[in-house]
Amino acid sequence: MAEKVRDYPKLAKDILEAVGGEENVLSVTRCATRLRIVLKRSKPDAKQLVSSMPGVITVVENSGQFQVVIGQHVGEVHDEFTSLVNIDESEEPEASKGTVVNRVIATMSAVFAPFIYILAAAGILQGMLILINLFSDSFANTGTYQVFSFISWAPFTFLPIFIAITASKHFKTNMYIAVAACAALVTPEWAGMAAEISEGAQTTFAGLPLSETVYTSSVLPPLFLVWILSYLERFLNKRINEVIRPLFVPLICLVVMVPLTIVLIGPITTLGANGIANGYNFLAEYAPALAGAIIGAFWQVLVIFGVHWGITPMVLANFEQYGRDSFQAYQTIAVMAQVGAVLGVIIKTRSQEIKKVGTSAGITGIFGITEPAIYGITLRFKKPFIYGCISGAVGAIAASFFNPYYFAYAGLPGPLTIVNGIDSEYPMSIWGILLGVGIAVILPIILIQLLGFGEDTAKQAGDSTLVKEQDGRDQAAAAVNEETRINEETISAPFEGDIIPLDQVPDEVFSSGAMGSGLAIRPAGNKVYAPFDGTVVMTAPTKHAVGLRSHVGVELLIHVGLDTVNLQGRPFTLKVEDGSTFKKGDLLLEFDKQSIEAEGLDTITPIIITNSGDYEEVIFNDKNKSALDQELFTVIK
Repeated sequence: MAEKVRDYPKLAKDILEAVGGEENVLSVTRCATRLRIVLKRSKPDAKQLVSSMPGVITVVENSGQFQVVIGQHVGEVHDEFTSLVNIDESEEPEASKGTVVNRVIATMSAVFAPFIYILAAAGILQGMLILINLFSDSFANTGTYQVFSFISWAPFTFLPIFIAITASKHFKTNMYIAVAACAALVTPEWAGMAAEISEGAQTTFAGLPLSETVYTSSVLPPLFLVWILSYLERFLNKRINEVIRPLFVPLICLVVMVPLTIVLIGPITTLGANGIANGYNFLAEYAPALAGAIIGAFWQVLVIFGVHWGITPMVLANFEQYGRDSFQAYQTIAVMAQVGAVLGVIIKTRSQEIKKVGTSAGITGIFGITEPAIYGITLRFKKPFIYGCISGAVGAIAASFFNPYYFAYAGLPGPLTIVNGIDSEYPMSIWGILLGVGIAVILPIILIQLLGFGEDTAKQAGDSTLVKEQDGRDQAAAAVNEETRINEETISAPFEGDIIPLDQVPDEVFSSGAMGSGLAIRPAGNKVYAPFDGTVVMTAPTKHAVGLRSHVGVELLIHVGLDTVNLQGRPFTLKVEDGSTFKKGDLLLEFDKQSIEAEGLDTITPIIITNSGDYEEVIFNDKNKSALDQELFTVIK
């Protein structure tokens, strides 16, 4: 889990510096949990550097984007990041990286992510109205219901205007022209004309027949309108005299783009969106168990890579065409399976730290946001994620026998939106969803209690990342471990100094216990020695931290100083490398204490058992000072 960072401008600045500075940034957007940056050139070390920063959960490079997973504070970091970069909105964008599919997914993310919470709020309001109507038949006839109803439908009715705002930023065109053009598509006058055409009226524009397509709640027509508008506006800006440009560029853009959309772009893109939706609906109708299994099992895999936004137009097309959608019903089950996996870990583990992280991740899952659950717990231990995917598939298959649908769009499908599956014409829908959700939550809990949740495969070390390696040496050591494993091990002090309780460390990443149990020492000297016999599994690129694994399986992080990653390794000298074996008392690294303090940084050194969740108890030495080779704590299996 990402901890709340104290200095958002600093984190944003550090990320910008790590990815190559302002000149390397093409664009930046955000979604519910991720800062999504499109770079001109990839930097080989950027992922590792950014992943190691306090407040960053992980980094995913996909869909032509450098995705920094931050969690609930991504909004603050995004605001600070955008204030540091000066992206020319009028400049013609360079050719995007990656395949067409990657660019499409990146566009969908940039367009929908900024207002997804608006759609989510409207969907929850619709669900609340559905629930109230179940208990009060007369409520639907009241003015109160009517007011709340049109409030809940407004974001969907005027969805093209929301798209105009975000798409204009993505395609770097004039927002006000885009809004004016898209607003024309949702005017009551055009809706009336379309209704007349659907009843047989022959209406033409410049001799060309108009179709009956309406654009309220539409996605692709306004999106393509703004995309083509971006090229038209740049073309006009280069050729129209600057004196008359402010008036004639908007005029020409409007009189060209709105009719072009109504005559050509709108009907073609609507046909395409409906075609994709119909293809999915064919599978869902004739092989519902297969459709459910695919979505239940693999939806969270799409979330990991940040490509899940690509499905939004299809889902909205279903609601526009039919007023219902089964994809979001299965999606809810997949979300709840990951929540169930987190609950399973919370119940199974004896570690209070993991329980704390799991509780926080589970709460965000209730609101339909699963990235904290995935990166904080389920994918971190691997097995819970797999159990969640299996349970999502089983739950969705079970639900498929009841024709599950959502009848109101859910921006973030989850427990709060389950009521969107209630409809009098499909009375079994809600029961199928509830059955699927029940299985998705309970099954991973059972699997984890029976089979365990595995070893911690990735530790975010505040400003370094500890990753378990499985090379030949580790596998050999693992084989020895299985034969010689004992129930407890003692960890000695790696240097002399004043012992400080972990909760008093002035860095929330460590003091919260999210990294694991441990303590901190304010060093008296400038050398770090091995506290046991073992193997080096991680050395930070900036040399300020080492990850160790003992021969009996204890994993220890020694992190010299706070925020010392910013020193880029200057005061540190490593004496070991990844994969090195060592004996207790061997010199691991040296550091220049005076240089660190001269930079205004604290040398307090957290010493963390990063897999403390695998142990029943950690017993701490009650002394206030440490001496070299003195016992610090004992772990009991």
